Amino acid sequence: MKYYPIFLDVRDRDCLVVGGGEVGTRKAMGLHRSGARVRVISKVFSQKLETISCICRVCKSYEPGDLATAFLVFAATDNRGLNEQIQADASARSILCNSADAPGRSDFILPSVVQRGDLVCAVSTSGASPALAKKIRKDLEQMLGQEYGDFLLLMGSIRKKLLKEGHDPGAHKKIFNALVEKKIPDLIAANDQTRIDSVLLELLGPGYGYQRLVPQE
Repeated sequence: MKYYPIFLDVRDRDCLVVGGGEVGTRKAMGLHRSGARVRVISKVFSQKLETISCICRVCKSYEPGDLATAFLVFAATDNRGLNEQIQADASARSILCNSADAPGRSDFILPSVVQRGDLVCAVSTSGASPALAKKIRKDLEQMLGQEYGDFLLLMGSIRKKLLKEGHDPGAHKKIFNALVEKKIPDLIAANDQTRIDSVLLELLGPGYGYQRLVPQE
């Protein structure tokens, strides 16, 4: 296996993107959605970046000192030599770096992602075939609807309620396995709350109604 698969918590971490074009914008937006403190250094910024006030834009040329507080960095300029310099500077400081035009020399690469709420499916071909990764991602998008995100909201609410009521965490595994086997996502997709409540009553007893656990907007 070429890469070690990992989900990285970047919440409240300082993350740097050098390059304010289309590629840099995608990297910055992904970091922002994951809760990072994002700083973008560029002489020019995309229209989309200009409209997002919570992403810090610094209009200047890159300097090695810009890495001082960075947890990780994306080299996303259209200048190959500059991207190589950023990567070398980051390596010298033991900072993880992804170079947009040289994934083979990067410390990490980004997979194709399907997200449904807290459900995140990441697909990677280790750089061998981005086209295949994209195809698999599209297949997963068809297979996994928003009902899976709603199901995870339900499961999280059940877990919190069980813990609050003092249930033995060791006994939860059997309950959650049974909930998964009941194919509740299919019932959510069909908006069949009566059957969902029937399953919840069977496995958990009274007080675990779907609408109470997952309030509807």
